[in-house]
Amino acid sequence: MTPTATGRRAVLVAAGALAAPRALTAQEGWPARPVRYINPYAAGGPTDTLSRQLCQKMAELSGQQFVVENRTGSGGIVGNLAIAQSTPDGYTLGLGGIATHAIAPTLYARLPFDPHRDFTFTTGMWQLPNLLVVNNDIPARTVPELIAHLKANPGRYSYASAGSGTTLHISGELFRTMGGVEITHIPYRGSAAAYPDIIAGRVHMIFDNIPGALAQAREGRVRALGVTSLQRSPVVPDAPAIAETLPGFDMTSWTCLCGPAGIPRDVVARISALARRALETEDLKRAYLDQGATAWPTTPEQIADFRAAEEARLAPIIRASGARVD
Repeated sequence: MTPTATGRRAVLVAAGALAAPRALTAQEGWPARPVRYINPYAAGGPTDTLSRQLCQKMAELSGQQFVVENRTGSGGIVGNLAIAQSTPDGYTLGLGGIATHAIAPTLYARLPFDPHRDFTFTTGMWQLPNLLVVNNDIPARTVPELIAHLKANPGRYSYASAGSGTTLHISGELFRTMGGVEITHIPYRGSAAAYPDIIAGRVHMIFDNIPGALAQAREGRVRALGVTSLQRSPVVPDAPAIAETLPGFDMTSWTCLCGPAGIPRDVVARISALARRALETEDLKRAYLDQGATAWPTTPEQIADFRAAEEARLAPIIRASGARVD
């Protein structure tokens, strides 16, 4: 072998030696390839639209694809189990939130995952309050008038939900307990299925996500009375917060971007930074507001602490409702 060849080989060997440790820390370049985003709810719904808008913005900012995969079933449990069981390398992320990470631990006798131990939380994504709408024949145009009417007619009225344990259901239970009224819960398979009965007066009210409820109210099919967040929503500025009548009333849907437990801390920091940059862009914030949602970027520590606080806050409400999945 010639000295030139020997020298060239030595350079290549040395380069390989230097490159080996870099291969072990390839996550430093996250995202270096497409990222899978699991949405545990059906395509076409509010969470799907909001998720795809965020993923599109993250793709624009990073130059990598974020591919949305809908893994539905059991109120989000199936999709979140898939997130929890994925490889903790930052290339499978997905949607967690109030239903699966704050309500489900109390609602379900057995969960296939631990919301605290089996996930890495990177940031909040959005908050979306519910809107209380009532049948047009109910003689109440404000929340105080509704409470007075319900108290005068105990047990005669009912409220619909998209199923036991949903924020629509828990909103109703919170209203029942804090308002001191007797109303019966009627669960449906999705809020859309409830509106024919609400409009006809067979069921009398619903605490629905703003997009669906507002569309019905604007068509004059139902009457909007109040939002379930602590403050008024900029999307429905004329609807007071129920908390203005019942101080402390708060049932706001929230979501977070999470992955499986064990994602390296430096990768978590990169994921969080990218998602927060996306959520802070003016066009994404406007797109969210158009659907009644508020962009909600947080640090990983803030969203982890918030999730734990929400589970503790909601547990007694869920127990008092009697909702339980064995």
